Amino acid sequence: MLFKAPPVESRMKTHADCASCLMKRVLFQARLADNGTEFAAVQAGVREYARLMSPDISSAEIATHVHSAAYAAMGVSDPYLDMKLEADRVAEKYVPDAQSFIDSSEDRFAAAVRVSIVGNIMDFGMGIAIDSPDEFGRMFQSLLDQGVGSDQTEELRRLVEGCETVLYAFDNCGEDQFDRLLIREIRAMGKRVVGVVRGAPILNDVSLDDALRIGMDRELDRIVSTGGFCVGFSEGLMKEDLKEEMGRAGVLIAKGMANYESLSDMEVPLPVAYLLRAKCLPVASSLDVPVGTNVVRVESR
Repeated sequence: MLFKAPPVESRMKTHADCASCLMKRVLFQARLADNGTEFAAVQAGVREYARLMSPDISSAEIATHVHSAAYAAMGVSDPYLDMKLEADRVAEKYVPDAQSFIDSSEDRFAAAVRVSIVGNIMDFGMGIAIDSPDEFGRMFQSLLDQGVGSDQTEELRRLVEGCETVLYAFDNCGEDQFDRLLIREIRAMGKRVVGVVRGAPILNDVSLDDALRIGMDRELDRIVSTGGFCVGFSEGLMKEDLKEEMGRAGVLIAKGMANYESLSDMEVPLPVAYLLRAKCLPVASSLDVPVGTNVVRVESR
């Protein structure tokens, strides 16, 4: 049985604001490539954006095409690699503090959810979060203290408690260091946890190589991928292993804005719990929260 997609007002479509944000990121990653392709990458991205720009198309779908064109122009398959390595290194330094926060909490599950959202600030190149992993340290405690502003953690807990398998879709490298703490709490509840990584390197998101590099395979019962190069999820790229796990799981925990942007516009066969920081106006408006709000939102209509 398919749950209905969220109502139209909760779906994340393309806004006019998305253009400048997306082009900032295209330029940012071309400068990371450092091979003189900045103009070519932005030109390719602009052309693709102009071809597809429509309020009726998912922002994630357009971003996938724009980044594909930009990557081709750059001739680099993983321009964020060094930054991803640094993000994991920096975040790892704060894992003991995050674990202490969970250990000292009267509600370990809620505390671990909160910790996992803190990591969602590791989103580089758009000017709406941080542009370097080194900026994370000065924000860590304040983000943790901020808490969750739009909070359906109890609904998420109920879904986790009522199922045998949880799907966990990763977002950014660095952020995954805190995701592992929530995954441990879920597995301690006796649940099978299956991680979902990107099917190819894209942005600073967690690919299979990234997950294996930090030992995420030891934290999970299985790892599957989104199937290819895409921002968030793409129905056309999903392989049978992911479809199988979607049919088996009781809830999909989807970290970050890219997963929200794509999944909120799809029909999925299970409830989805979005754990993210609403870092831009289009996403915040879609969720009906102020920009900068930490969010746990469950969609199971």
